[in-house]
Amino acid sequence: MRRVHVIVRGDVQGVGYRYTMRIEARAADVAGWVRNRRDGTVEAEVEGTPDQVDAVLAWMAGGPPGSRVDGAEVTELAPTGDHGFEVRDSA
Repeated sequence: MRRVHVIVRGDVQGVGYRYTMRIEARAADVAGWVRNRRDGTVEAEVEGTPDQVDAVLAWMAGGPPGSRVDGAEVTELAPTGDHGFEVRDSA
C-alpha cells in the first residue's frame, strides 16, 4: 500500500475540485480525504495500491473542468489502513 499527502496549487477552489475528487477517489477505490486551505490550495491524502494512487494523482494534476492546476507537491506517508474517502472542512 501507498499513502501520499498532496498540496495542489492553482485555480482549484470554487470549481468543484474537492467534490469531483471524491467521485474520482471512490471510483479508484482509494481511502483518504480532501479539503480546501485558507491559502487557496487544496490539500489531500490518498491511500491505496501504487496503481490506484497514481491514477488519482494523474487526475489531480488536471482537475475538473474549470480548474487550473499549476502544480502539486506530493509527500510520501506511511499507510494507515484507512477506508473510505471524504471531503473535510476547510483548514
